[in-house]
Amino acid sequence: MKVGILTGGGDCPGLNPVIRGAVRVICNAGGEVYGLLEGWRGAIEGNYIELTSENTDDIIFKGGTILGSSRTNPYKNAEVDVPKVRATFENLGLDCLIAIGGDDTLGVASKLWSEHKLPVIGCPKTIDNDLSSTDVTFGFDTSINIVMEAVDRLRTTAESHRRVMVVETMGRHAGWIALFSGLATAADYTLVPEVEIDMDRMIEVLKRRRANGKMYGIVIVSEGAQFSAEEGVTTQDGEVDDFGHVKLGGIGETVAKLIEERTGFETRHVTLGHLQRGGSPSAYDRVLGTRCGVHAGWLALKHHFGYMVALRGTQVVPVALADAVGEMRALEPNFLEEAEVFLQ
Repeated sequence: MKVGILTGGGDCPGLNPVIRGAVRVICNAGGEVYGLLEGWRGAIEGNYIELTSENTDDIIFKGGTILGSSRTNPYKNAEVDVPKVRATFENLGLDCLIAIGGDDTLGVASKLWSEHKLPVIGCPKTIDNDLSSTDVTFGFDTSINIVMEAVDRLRTTAESHRRVMVVETMGRHAGWIALFSGLATAADYTLVPEVEIDMDRMIEVLKRRRANGKMYGIVIVSEGAQFSAEEGVTTQDGEVDDFGHVKLGGIGETVAKLIEERTGFETRHVTLGHLQRGGSPSAYDRVLGTRCGVHAGWLALKHHFGYMVALRGTQVVPVALADAVGEMRALEPNFLEEAEVFLQ
């Protein structure tokens, strides 16, 4: 069997363990594996490298992806690029393609399966943990640990200078990173996309804690947090990628300015940005990524195409790609209720 693998979208801790797991399964069965370079761009241009058990054995601890990535979308210019993807399948003699990525990457895979019956299997990836049909995505654990370490370091400066520190995290559509990081670091307030920003309440909390003797503050805000649906998200510029996404960023700075204006407390902001998805994956993400890769390889050997591997409880199971893409997984109400305990 000849299997292709690609990694699309943003890089993420745990991608290399997925590659390693899938390659080992296919090679153990006597198959061949080709890594398409830079996501769907590699599928369009036919750029690839051969993957073996030997040259992927020690990549489990490496961050990012050895295959490179991009936000290339074959359906942006579908009449030209989709036939090129099909040609790559034919030229390499692929029996299957394992696409590892988020909603955009898997959305392309789902369309290629439904419209052209190209044999694809999906593997969900995002540090944002916002994909439906899976309980946890690899990369999420590493990212919240990175935020936790950063906030623990910033706390010493905040306390020394009697400041409020506003930390902006990733999280375009959902506040998983911000909320879990906030709980892990005892942040004074956390702002997430699921709930409109209530400046009055946040100012009240910060003032009350200062009056009670806590001479510094920590606020964590997700990049996708909004003051109102009408105002929308804060963006860096007007540019969009191949999938129509704008570059978010700047909400942390805005919130910090408002806090200083309304409280008089010296306030600084820090945007963690790409730090959150860099570096070696945590032990949890190495294991979860490996398990996802192994199960994706097994689906390929069974010719179980048009499916995505997903974590349900402690088990990795197949779910239909069509049911797994197109819907973001927001924070469940119980997590928000639990966080409310610490705002009293």
